[in-house]
This record gives sequence, C-alpha cells and structure tokens, in this order.
Amino acid sequence: MDGFDRLHGLDVVHTAIGLHPEEPIGVNTSLFSLTARLADEPDPKVAVARTALGIARSPVWNAAARRCIDLASLLPCYLIAGIMTPPDAEREVFQARIATIHPGGRHVLVLDLTSASVQHHEAYADILEAVAHTLVFTDPHPAPPPVAMTSRILDVLR
Repeated sequence: MDGFDRLHGLDVVHTAIGLHPEEPIGVNTSLFSLTARLADEPDPKVAVARTALGIARSPVWNAAARRCIDLASLLPCYLIAGIMTPPDAEREVFQARIATIHPGGRHVLVLDLTSASVQHHEAYADILEAVAHTLVFTDPHPAPPPVAMTSRILDVLR
C-alpha cells in the first residue's frame, strides 16, 4: 500500500485491488493497473510490438508466455504472462501484462494483473485477456447531440 503514491510517476492512470476467494477458506489478492505511455513510434503496430518485446525481455521474468490477442477492434495486442521475481522481493509473483494502443495511436496502453497467488496463474491470465476484449474507447463526456432546427414550412403545413 505504501507504494501506490509512486505509481503516478510511472504513468499509471488507474489501479484496482482484487479480492478472490480461496478454498476452503481465505482470500487471494491481486492488483490491476492501467498505464498510458506516449507512443515512441508513429506506427501503432511497431509501438505496441516494441513495448511487448521490452516487457518480455525484462530480466525479472523466471518464465513467461507470449501471444498475440485478436481484438474485435483490430488494434494490435499482445499478452505476456508468467512468474517473476521482482527486485527486493521475498517471493515470486505472477504477472500478466497486455500491451495495446489507443485508437488515436498516440498512447500505448499496458494493462497489468499481478498476484502472489502463483498457483492461479492460468486463471489470472484468462481474466486479463477477457478484460482486453472489453476495451472500448468512447468519450466519457460526449457533446450533446445538436438540436434539430424547426422548419417554418412544416409549421405552415400543420
């Protein structure tokens, strides 16, 4: 919890904590984050591919799976998931990361789902992939539709 204030400096724009039941009794936790970085390439496919390669080549991964995800939006999208040992960590954690791009092409988006519950790694990867399939890009404050002008001719014909 102490590190949340540092996330802003890392271009993280959203975080959420997940609480998942563990049988027979208990709770597993996960952290979801959304990062928006300026694309360093004019070609969106290249920007996303470079981001995904940078994630996959990180030395903190012990093992990682990588694959393309076909989104309905046709935006380039990659999933990198696996077990990692972060610096100064006492134990391994699982992390799934999605790299894609905002339709405007100016921002690469990275979605992360991290948990110390490495035994549920497949479920966490599936969850993050399902989240990627729900991405929509709409204006949260759309302008009101223009008011239709009245027609004086219609007023006369009535």
